[in-house]
Amino acid sequence: MSRAQVTLEKNLILNDVSLAFRPGVVTAIIGPNGAGKSTLLGVAAGTVKPDAGTVALGGRDIRRLSAKHAARSRAVMPQDTAVAFPFSVREVVVMGRSAWNEHAATSETIAFHALDSAGLLHVAEREITTLSGGEKQRVAFARVIAQATPVTPDSVILLDEPTSAMDIAHAEATLTLARNLAGQGAAVGVVLHDIDAAAAYADHVVLMQDGRVRASGSVSDVCASEVLSEVYGTPIDVFERDGRRHVGPVRAHVS
Repeated sequence: MSRAQVTLEKNLILNDVSLAFRPGVVTAIIGPNGAGKSTLLGVAAGTVKPDAGTVALGGRDIRRLSAKHAARSRAVMPQDTAVAFPFSVREVVVMGRSAWNEHAATSETIAFHALDSAGLLHVAEREITTLSGGEKQRVAFARVIAQATPVTPDSVILLDEPTSAMDIAHAEATLTLARNLAGQGAAVGVVLHDIDAAAAYADHVVLMQDGRVRASGSVSDVCASEVLSEVYGTPIDVFERDGRRHVGPVRAHVS
């Protein structure tokens, strides 16, 4: 993505933003509400059209790619993972294979492995409308895994707050799976509100503020107390323990 700009209802949402998702790298996008994180991911996915700038997927302008070609190259998990119709969990995950024009048995096999990876085999035949919010997010992530199979260095996987409704165990498992996908060669971009999780799982961190990239680099470069406290408008503590950087708010003692 090069020098992207997005204006919505005369409000400048993204301002001159450039970003590259690299193969084998987990890039975490962090920042306060309204910073432009989801819009940035939408532009990268091709679902939000920028007023200015270009977006390349596999070296080609994403706007010139067919929907099918784009779907084979990049998989997207949006914030809103709601499914209004009573499909089974298995059917929703199989939908991730719709761009591949393959035999139904192949789609079912890939969906089975995706469900297994996400720990969802026990609910595979349940109607998705009966699941909790966190379970629905896991189904959406399993669909992404199915869509991105086989993972290659040309794969791009974009996740917008994928763990926001999950309990801590499933959130950790999901982010571990995201790291595993990068380990297989995919470029993974993930919007996170949990800064500590970003510091734990990302290789590269992009800090957004008011539609711009305030800082971009390694965890140690970006996850620093001074800049995070300023951008988020609250004191944030950053410290090293057990070989990694930990991030959390400074909380007044509550009696």
